[in-house]
Amino acid sequence: MPNLLAFGDSNTHGTPPISTRGVHARYDGQTRWPRVAQAALGPGWDLVEEGLPGRTAQFDDPVMDGIMNGLPALRQALQSHGPLDVLTVMLGTNDVKTRFGASAEAVMGGIAGLLDLALGLEMQTRHGGFQLLLICPPPVLETGALAADFWGARVKSQALPSLLAALAASRGCGFLDAGQVIEVSAVDGVHFEAEAHRRLGLAVAEAVARL
Repeated sequence: MPNLLAFGDSNTHGTPPISTRGVHARYDGQTRWPRVAQAALGPGWDLVEEGLPGRTAQFDDPVMDGIMNGLPALRQALQSHGPLDVLTVMLGTNDVKTRFGASAEAVMGGIAGLLDLALGLEMQTRHGGFQLLLICPPPVLETGALAADFWGARVKSQALPSLLAALAASRGCGFLDAGQVIEVSAVDGVHFEAEAHRRLGLAVAEAVARL
């Protein structure tokens, strides 16, 4: 049975658009894009959902318990689950938050570290080899309850698709630009509506099948 590990942030976790800060919600299993992708791939596929709201590719967020850095989290996930056949990585949205002051190139560099860990000899040997699909999240909007956190972030997030496409090509892994498939919700400018989860899940399944 092939195994898929979906690694990401709140949009992999299934957080709906936020209208009131401090309210924690999650779409059900039939709605979240990793489950949609699993169903589209077929009944023979197993799935591990590893999405954490607030997760970054590289930063310890002092506002969110200081434990959001995706690098050690990815190592733990790859050590906890498997053997894997496919890993999807969709991060970068939280890295463009104002408080990190990171350029689009710096965000790309953090994601490069994740790819190098996953595609390196240690993890590939541990799992007997697996494919990787890098997913670029759609650009954020500076609106709604989360606007202050993402002040100045839209321009940086718009620069990510070309940078991450080139990064994926340099590492020989698959690439999907989610911004060509869906948009973020106008409610908070960051999270996905239910229909966007459905469309993204189907697109991910197609991209995984091509690996």
